[in-house]
Amino acid sequence: MYPSFIQMRQFELYAISDRLQDVGIKKIRRIGHTMEFDQIREYVRGDDVRSINWKATARGGDLMVNQYRDERSQQIYSVIDTGRVMKMPFKGLQLLDYAINSSLAISNIALTKHDKAGLLTFGNKGCKIVPAQKKRTHLHKIQKALYNVDTDFKESDFNRLLTFMHNKISQRSLILLYTNFQTIESMKRKLPVLQQLASKHLLVSIFFVNTELDDLLQNTPENIEEIYIKTIAEKFSYEKKSIVKMLNRRGIQTILSRPQDLSINTINKYLELKARGLI
Repeated sequence: MYPSFIQMRQFELYAISDRLQDVGIKKIRRIGHTMEFDQIREYVRGDDVRSINWKATARGGDLMVNQYRDERSQQIYSVIDTGRVMKMPFKGLQLLDYAINSSLAISNIALTKHDKAGLLTFGNKGCKIVPAQKKRTHLHKIQKALYNVDTDFKESDFNRLLTFMHNKISQRSLILLYTNFQTIESMKRKLPVLQQLASKHLLVSIFFVNTELDDLLQNTPENIEEIYIKTIAEKFSYEKKSIVKMLNRRGIQTILSRPQDLSINTINKYLELKARGLI
């Protein structure tokens, strides 16, 4: 089925009207950015009065403002792991479905912000790519590519992903890697690849909180069996947080998210990195 078109449009409307905070998107002050002139347009309520073009206003009689845009368009790639780790169900959907919906939402926001959006999916057998472009019509290509994406029961080949990206993506890009690390050991097996990707691109590793374990942590155990189960849950929860720290120490950005918050958290991270001038 097609990814969530309604969710994508919701975030787009909030972005256009500068109301992303209404759905949990943080307002982040841009640091050290450079802008270039785009066009002169009519003043609308909320525009910065410092951008008023008085000469154009005097000629036409209506308030006119200078509109600027980011000087450079950056490449934003959503890279989706389609292996068995993305099969875990949550509220009627697989983790893969949440990654697909998030990829469509962030691609739409990136295009709205005049960046280039691209898509890459990978599994055990190979990789597929939709090269990054900035045309608004490009979103349809991304949506169409996401239509048939599905998981399998095999572990994805991260070494194949590294080789593929080296051959296909030459420009430094923001890589939003949707995967899932259950244990520190599973992450360590992939760490050499992640570090090589991070040396060439701005890599954000995105993985999921196990919300069922979180629910167990909130309960008070009443017998030996429940104490044992809660102890195991605490171990897995601790490992997830340890993975975040290990990746961050190696210069890899991370998002550890509940499935239902994935799109909001991913957009927040994109806006944060853009505001810090990292992309």
